[in-house]
Amino acid sequence: MNAVELGVFANRLSAVCDEMGAVLKRSAFSPNIKDRLDFSCAVFSREGELVAQAAHIPVHLGSMAYAMQQIVSSINWLPSDMVVVNDPYLGGTHLPDVTIIAPVFINDQLAAFVASRAHHANIGAETPGSMPISTRLEQEGEIIPPTKIREQGKLVEQVFSRLAKPGRAEQAGDFNAQVSACQVGSERIAELLATYGVATFNDLLKALNDYAERLARQTIQQIPDGSYCFEDVMDDDGQGNQDIVISLNLQVSGDTVVVDFNGTAQQVAGNINCPLSVTAAAVYYGFRCLMPAVTPACAGSFKPIQLQAPQGCLVNAKRPAAVAAGNVETSSRIVDVVLGALAKAIPEQIPAASQGTMNNIAMGWPADGNQPGWDYYETIAGGMGASQAGPGLSAVHSHMTNTLNTPVESLEMHYPLRIRRYKIRYGSGGEGHYLGGDGIVREFEFLQPAQVTLLSERRTNEPWGLSGGGNGLTGLNGLNYQDIGGKCSFVAKPGDILTINTPGGGGFGNGIRTPQIARHT
Repeated sequence: MNAVELGVFANRLSAVCDEMGAVLKRSAFSPNIKDRLDFSCAVFSREGELVAQAAHIPVHLGSMAYAMQQIVSSINWLPSDMVVVNDPYLGGTHLPDVTIIAPVFINDQLAAFVASRAHHANIGAETPGSMPISTRLEQEGEIIPPTKIREQGKLVEQVFSRLAKPGRAEQAGDFNAQVSACQVGSERIAELLATYGVATFNDLLKALNDYAERLARQTIQQIPDGSYCFEDVMDDDGQGNQDIVISLNLQVSGDTVVVDFNGTAQQVAGNINCPLSVTAAAVYYGFRCLMPAVTPACAGSFKPIQLQAPQGCLVNAKRPAAVAAGNVETSSRIVDVVLGALAKAIPEQIPAASQGTMNNIAMGWPADGNQPGWDYYETIAGGMGASQAGPGLSAVHSHMTNTLNTPVESLEMHYPLRIRRYKIRYGSGGEGHYLGGDGIVREFEFLQPAQVTLLSERRTNEPWGLSGGGNGLTGLNGLNYQDIGGKCSFVAKPGDILTINTPGGGGFGNGIRTPQIARHT
């Protein structure tokens, strides 16, 4: 296959994902999507193999790449159909992440799929924000198996109205934005099919996957053969279980790697369990970071990576285990153990642990006779780990999240909240030759009553340093300046103050302790 032609084709596919993302961002109603960019868009082959994705959310796209084939093969697709799904045990992540999938037909022949996945702050959970301290999947909101939300070009009103609750314009707007993104994606892929023809299009997809696989295998070949083990722990599951082990053995042989989670704790009562699709996303992300930047974001890049995880363990949970925080918190720890194991093989390429949490805060209040209800969800940035290349970045979202912050102006405009402080948490990064990145302090004042849920990690176990570098500081959550732990739910009164201090990243290398004043520059 001509290299220039293949490069042009790959970029045209990526451009489709970028345009889908632009449509979704600019037509969504909620700050969660239009400001934080908590969404992802991708293109798949007719068999459901990932062929292109935008630089959106790693945990979204890796999980779709892992499970899309199972979803699309179970449906009788017709032109202009769209399917909605959020079931974590059928390729989803957690219930707030809702995926809409659209087929692309050319001359009545199924040729490809496009998909958009976005986080919805209200998916019908028992607490506002749909991130409860749950013990069963059913407590986390409405479970949507693959269901047609559009048939023959028309919305299925019964399905749409069940998802976009009456009177919730924000929610309806977000679902319509996802539908619109898929519509645009379908049109653009149809244009590509008309340009290339189905046979050439499929040949190019095969060539693209083959190229990505070659780059992936070349990357793995550069890792010395061997078995590299690493363990880390989750602080707790919110239900009394503490220091929950995630154990990993990377077995590198030539151009393949087996990622073995034997020895990991069994699934727990709380909601930090992971469906296997989320685990796969975190593993794929860790290895994708090692590959050349030109590696196409398609299924071929994952083929040399084999995943093993005992069924019923924390990272391969069985229904009906609760999973709301597995997608956000446990996926972050899986990245830590993958990087920790790789650091034993290629220490010069691997950073120390980043903050290792998304610091999830979900809040809201049901509608009453005087005021409309509201739901809000946010992840909060922290410090990144330092590496041989230099210090860790401060006050950034890292690894599996890749979202933005919610601007103070947007948050205060949409919700009965005031941000009292928003600053870098100086000194929270680990010491070393290169300093770990610092976390942040984000402080909320409640102007009206609110039901609040916090799901956070690295509150008792520090993000680790590498090569003699110090650990980052743990995070701290406080209500009216009293520690409330990493996972909790409470009702805030007007005037209450919630302070989130996020963890710093680990330091890298031995070094003299840096004077505090220097760390402010």
